[in-house]
Amino acid sequence: MRAWQTAAMRDYLERSPRDFLAVATPGAGKTTFALSVAADLIGRRVVDRVTVVAPTEHLKLQWAEAAARAGIPLDPTYSAGKGKISSDYLGIAVTYAGVGVNPLALRVRTERFKTLVILDEVHHAGDALSWGEGVREAFEPATRRLALTGTPFRSDVNPIPFVTYAPGADGIPRSVADYTYGYAEALSDHVVRPVLFLAYSGEMSWRTSAGDEVAARLGEPLTKDMTNQALRTALDPSGSWIPSVLAAADKRLTEVRRHVPDAGGMVIATDQESARAYAKTLKAISGEAPTVVLSDEKGSSKKISDFTHADSRWLVAVRMVSEGVDVPRLAVGVFATTTSTPLFFAQAIGRFVRARTRGETASIFLPSVPVLLTHASEMEVARDHVLGRKVTDEDDIFAAEKELMAQAEAGDGDGDADALPFEALGSEATFDHVLYDGDQYGSEEEMDFLGIPGLLEPDQMRELLKTRTAESAKAQARAAARAPGQARPADTLAEVSTHEQLAVLRRELNGLVAAWFHRTGQPHGVTHAALRKECGGPASAVANAEQLRARIDAVRTWAVKKSS
Repeated sequence: MRAWQTAAMRDYLERSPRDFLAVATPGAGKTTFALSVAADLIGRRVVDRVTVVAPTEHLKLQWAEAAARAGIPLDPTYSAGKGKISSDYLGIAVTYAGVGVNPLALRVRTERFKTLVILDEVHHAGDALSWGEGVREAFEPATRRLALTGTPFRSDVNPIPFVTYAPGADGIPRSVADYTYGYAEALSDHVVRPVLFLAYSGEMSWRTSAGDEVAARLGEPLTKDMTNQALRTALDPSGSWIPSVLAAADKRLTEVRRHVPDAGGMVIATDQESARAYAKTLKAISGEAPTVVLSDEKGSSKKISDFTHADSRWLVAVRMVSEGVDVPRLAVGVFATTTSTPLFFAQAIGRFVRARTRGETASIFLPSVPVLLTHASEMEVARDHVLGRKVTDEDDIFAAEKELMAQAEAGDGDGDADALPFEALGSEATFDHVLYDGDQYGSEEEMDFLGIPGLLEPDQMRELLKTRTAESAKAQARAAARAPGQARPADTLAEVSTHEQLAVLRRELNGLVAAWFHRTGQPHGVTHAALRKECGGPASAVANAEQLRARIDAVRTWAVKKSS
């Protein structure tokens, strides 16, 4: 057992509480700790049976496999109302949804035996009122309850069953953990990997439901709705942003695999349609078809298991591989989803931090969106579950409305960016900066960071980033010194096109790109990127008339060559 597991076990055995909440960072080994507690309690006849409650069907199977290795056979096929199980089993593994369906049947089972209930990722008991009530009803008679979580608690005010709350310094009730093992501690103990975040911005353009065309740079200060629409434009499979970022991530994975041959990558997508499109783009980039995992498909668990034990490059998932799923070889990730709550972000990044050998580093590619960059820089911050607000003025009749307004402005929802209809027109990806250990490192050269070795200790990584950033700054200074005072001449009136002219040229270019797609099967984003590489200039959303005409001529030339 690791040092933290031994310390937590010692604390548990000394106090022998009925309820115990262990908060440990993803990848730290909560499963091993919980099963060690279970083995001890069974060995001393404190309990006779074990019930594990997990968030998903796949995690149910994962728990059953881990428990079998620990000598505690669990039945993962049990369903509420099934009645007796084989005498070969010492317990069952169920989901929170399964508990909510028939809590009374599980309560009867809990009353019949001296039962230890392990509530994995216990914050899920607050997902729905029926789940929380079901957990409370089913397991209130349990002899012992062990609650586990590895991510920030939810932002709602539904109390989580069997979790203790105590007023903080501001008078607001917060969850109280019996033992906490944070990311910073796990990093210093080499239990988890350090994470290198590579942020990408770029120019985005889209058409609103009112018919207005909007152009904005991803990551710049925008309203909440505009930020959501800019992010959705970036993640649009037909744009240039996603193909460029996926290509960069594949280059990074290739570099990592030079030192870690079985390293794998995962793209976390918003929906199934996007996941399939990303997989198609990745196949074109890497030459290898990725594994695609969709939560409602049969055989998803087997796909994850097969990928875990293989050495293939990429996995594309929607939400199936977001929490608790153990794929230790994942080393490169692309966060390509509009879901941006602290809870989901921590769950997703937790899939990449499990350490196998010293020196391994996780690399995460993400949009340069303020909320995501904030989550990335606050990975080491421990969070509790907060219940309600502090009432400062009982006579303030608008207090409730003020709180709702503050929540809306903060945007701390479930990442529902699809509230307003819009049409993505175009996007481009630009390397922005690297975020590591809370510090930002910038460079004009993307490959300065994509080519970082796959095995580096945290201090070596920090020193390398500082060195490359300093060298890039010196190179820029030398370039500026060679051409002092030279500025781009202003456009003359004759060179400036009207909005209508530019719109016509963009439509013509997009129509030709679409025709090229139907002819060759090459994604729109890849074609736009190729045209920019050949003709130069910015994304089509902000290109001038001359640049757009050059791209139109180029794609027509391609068509003639292909025909001949």
